Formats: sequence, C-alpha cells, structure tokens
Amino acid sequence: MRDGMVKINNRYEFPLELDLDRDNGRYLSPEANRRVRNLYTLHSVLVHSGGVDGGHYYAFIRPTLSNQWYKFDDERVTKQDLSKALDELYGGEEEHVMQTNPDNAPLKFTRQSNAYMLVYIRESDKDKILCDIDERDISQHLKERLKREQKEKELKKKQKAEADMYMIVKVVTDEDFARQIGKDICFDLVDHAKVRSFRVQKLKPFHTFKEEIANEFRVPVYFQRFWLWGKRQNKTHRPNRPLTLLEESYTVNHLKRLSSKNPNDELQLFLEVERAQDLRASPLPDKESDDILLFFKLYEPEKRESRYAGRLFVKSYDKPANILEKLNELAGYAPDERYRTLRARGWGHCLVSKVLPAQTRQQFRCPDIPSFLEYQHSLQVHFFKNWIHID
Repeated sequence: MRDGMVKINNRYEFPLELDLDRDNGRYLSPEANRRVRNLYTLHSVLVHSGGVDGGHYYAFIRPTLSNQWYKFDDERVTKQDLSKALDELYGGEEEHVMQTNPDNAPLKFTRQSNAYMLVYIRESDKDKILCDIDERDISQHLKERLKREQKEKELKKKQKAEADMYMIVKVVTDEDFARQIGKDICFDLVDHAKVRSFRVQKLKPFHTFKEEIANEFRVPVYFQRFWLWGKRQNKTHRPNRPLTLLEESYTVNHLKRLSSKNPNDELQLFLEVERAQDLRASPLPDKESDDILLFFKLYEPEKRESRYAGRLFVKSYDKPANILEKLNELAGYAPDERYRTLRARGWGHCLVSKVLPAQTRQQFRCPDIPSFLEYQHSLQVHFFKNWIHID
C-alpha cells in the first residue's frame, strides 16, 4: 500500500526444539543427510529493538544449552529468566495498567523488540560445537586482535587514571593573530581551538612550564611575558592582564583557577614576545600601571578584508593622534597617513582604516569600517557538493 519497507511486530512464537525429520522430512532440502537425527535445539536469538529506519541489536544466548539464558546488550551481560525472555522475543502486544487509575482496562502497546534471527544447533553435533577450546584452536589473526584490544584497553585505563593529573594549556602568539584574522576571524582576535596546545601536569610549577615554552617557541624565558585571557560582555576574548612574578611561582592548575571557575576549562594564555628586525626575541618593554595593551587590525577597502597589524601599549588618556606615527609603522604606511578608527567598547582591540578621498570611496563596495563590519555580520557561507545521478 505504501511501497516501502515495514517491520512486522506481530506476535510470532518459535520452538525451543526444532524437529526437521517430522512429516517424513518434508522441511529438509534434497541434499540433507537423512542418516543423522535432524533434531535441533535453540542456542541463541538475535533481537532487534526499534523500527525499519533504525534501532538497536542485542542477543539472548544459552552457551551450554542449559535452562540458563543470558542477555548480551553491548558490554552488559545479565542472567535472564526463560519465560520472561521468550515473552519479550515473541513480539506482539503488551499491556500496561495506568497507576493513576488501576480500575480502568489496561492499555495495549505493540512491542518494538522481537526476534530477528534464530540460531539452532543439531543435537548430534552439539558436543563438537560447544566443546572446550585451547589456544591452539584460536586463529592467529584473532590472537593478534585480542592482544591489540587488550593493549588498547590498558592504554585507555592508564590515560583515564592520568586524566585527573593533567590539563590543557593553550598558548596564543602574534603569529596566531596574523594567521587567523581576516581569514577565520573578524570580530574576535583568535580561535583558541586552532592554536598550540600543551598537555601539562596540573601540579607543574609555571616557571618550569616556561622552560618548555622556551624550547618550543625558541624564546628565552627572560623574554617571555604571559597574559591571562578575559571574556568580554560581547562574548569576545582578549588578553586581560599579565601574570605577576608571584603568580608565575604558582602551579599551572592554580593559574587556571584564577582565570576560570569551571574545572573543565583550559588555561588560555597570550605569549607576549618582542621581535627585533632579524625576528629574534628581544627585551620586553616595561609596563606601567596606566598602560593598556591594544591590538590593531587594519582594514583595506581595495581588498575588502582586514589583517592583523600589531599591538601597542597606550596610555588610558592617549588620543589616536598621539599614536599615529606608530600605527603607520605597524601598517607599513607613510608617517603622515591618516586613519579612521573604530574601537568597540570592551573589545581591547581597534580596527583602523586609511581615510579615502570622496571620489575613491565610490569605487569600493565597503569603503569604510562600518560598511565592512555590516557586510561581515550579514555574510552567509554556502557549501555545494557534486552529485552524480546514475539511472
């Protein structure tokens, strides 16, 4: 009627013993051996629970053909009463009495769990099939697989035991900003899922961890300054404050608790490094109490994209004109180039763009920062796949 697959959940009973010699062997194939007794005993039942579009499989097995059945449901194995097991395997309807009104007639529901495959063993062959085995009876590929699975199990057990001893530390650098801003990132500074991560013992002193960073990034310990990240009200993140010398003597886990109360969170850090012209690490500038670390993105209308320009320490009372020369140096522009600046409150970073003449602005779809941000906010990405249709 519907021209579709349907699962039949009607009640269907099957015997514990199956005699294929009855009625003069009418149920046997012509090639069957008539010289043996074709009496079969039910050994196991594969069960399907669910509908035609999906579900779950489990099995009822009696390993020695005794009256004791076992239910194998993934990794859970339980003893089962025979009558209860068979009633579940046969399918059909089951009755439920409503506790709110037990005097009413019980409601009937169709069982979604029932037998899918039956396994019978011929009585004359059961001693050969259900016999004890030793290691010589196991195929070599199974031995190797069991050894491999045992090693994997022991490794997972070890990793689980060590999980509470370790934590993840994410370290962000200027290189991450340059790589992500304008490509993966527009409104924030970085995607922490795409930066360098380290698995560190929770009780490891942070100054010891800095030595590991020195080897990884080739930056001497005395040229490193680490910042804790903070989450802003607009759900963006920025380096909030540098670690003090006292805090650097704490354990890694202690620092994580300073930045987040969630025990499952990672420790996220920004590594501030000054680079000389030859790109070697150089001494860090002194940070005074009224210094603010600002990160700058440069918007280029002709490319309709932004990129990371760099960072500067500025005073809280500074005006953009006071840092114009430094901005031009970061962007690689002439010293007297003029900018328009947009700084969202609480972002901790600024988006700057050159001032364009009126006649030039008309050449670009997004000639200024507001139009570019509006374009980015409304941008939607669509993915297309090739489909090959074969009749």
